[in-house]
Amino acid sequence: MSWARQSGVFNLGDMPLSAGGVLRDAKLSWHSHGTLSPARDNVVVYPTSYSAQAPELQWLLGPDGILDPTRWFVVQPDMFGNGLSSSPSNDPDYPALVTSWDNVRAQQRLLAEHFGIARVHCVYGWSMGAQQAYHWAAAFPGMVSRIIALCGSARTAVHNQVFLRSLMAVLESAPEYIGQGRFSAEPVASMRAFARIYASWALSQDFYRAGLHLAAEPDLESFLRNQWEARWGIRAAANLYAQAKCWDAGDIAAGGDLPQALAAIEAQVLLMPGETDLYFRVADNAAELPHLRHGTLTPIPSIWGHRAGNPMGNAQDTAFVKTHVRAFLEA
Repeated sequence: MSWARQSGVFNLGDMPLSAGGVLRDAKLSWHSHGTLSPARDNVVVYPTSYSAQAPELQWLLGPDGILDPTRWFVVQPDMFGNGLSSSPSNDPDYPALVTSWDNVRAQQRLLAEHFGIARVHCVYGWSMGAQQAYHWAAAFPGMVSRIIALCGSARTAVHNQVFLRSLMAVLESAPEYIGQGRFSAEPVASMRAFARIYASWALSQDFYRAGLHLAAEPDLESFLRNQWEARWGIRAAANLYAQAKCWDAGDIAAGGDLPQALAAIEAQVLLMPGETDLYFRVADNAAELPHLRHGTLTPIPSIWGHRAGNPMGNAQDTAFVKTHVRAFLEA
C-alpha cells in the first residue's frame, strides 16, 4: 500500500539559540509521510538521531510497520548538524553549540508555519530523537499529547557524557583539527578510532558474547571495518562533533531541578529503554518515572544494546517495539 510523501527545506531565518548566539539563515530539512487529517489531529513527529538522516530511519514506516503512515501523518525533521539541515558541513559559521531546545523550537515552527499544526498526537524518537521527544514535552507542554522515548533520557547522564567526551577528544587529537569543532580535511585515522570506540558502546557485551557480530561477517576485524568504519567514514567529522556537543548538553531542566522539570510534563510518556543499552540505562528512566504525571516504563528485552531501540533487521525487537508503540498511540 502506498501513501503520500513530501519533502522540503523550511527556512527559519536568523534563529537565536538557547546557549547564546544565532544560527544565521537556519534551514530545517524535513520529510512527511501520510495525510494530515482535516482536524489536524493525527500528527506524529519523528526526529532523527545522532548522525542519522531522515531517509535512513524510514524503514519502520508502513501499514505493517511500527509507525503506520496510512493512520498517522508522520513528520520527520532532520536534526541540525546532520548534513541535511543547517550543519557545519554546509554552514561555515555554524555556532559552537546548537541544543535540543533549538531543534524542537525549529520543528515547532515547521509544524505551525508550514503545516498549520497546533497540536501533536505524539513525538516518537530513538536515542537523540528520544531526547528531542522529551524536550518537546518540556518546551510545549500544552501542545504534545504523548511522547515515546526509545533508548533516551531527559538529561544526558554523566557516564554517557564520559563516552561523548572521549569521542570528541579523539576528533580533537587529529592532526587535521583546527579548533572550534572544525577540520582542515576529513581526519581519516581519527574517524577509524571513532568508529571502533562507537562499536564497543552501541552493542552490548551480551551481543558480542553471543557471536551476533559474526552473523554477516567472517571475523571481528571484518565486522569493525565493514559495519562501523564504513558507516562513520561517510560522515563529516565536524557534523559528528557538533551533534556530540548537542547530545552532551541534553537536559530538559537546563541545569536546574530535573524532578521539577519532569513533573511539569503534561504528556503521556512511554519510556522504552533497552535492557542492555550502555548509553541510556534502564536505571536512568526508572529514576525519571516517579516524577512523571503519566509515565510508563517498558524496557525492551534485548541483547542488542542501544540498537534495540532502532531494530532494523531484528525481527524480535521490532515486534516488541511495534506492539507497545501501536497500543500506546491508540490508547
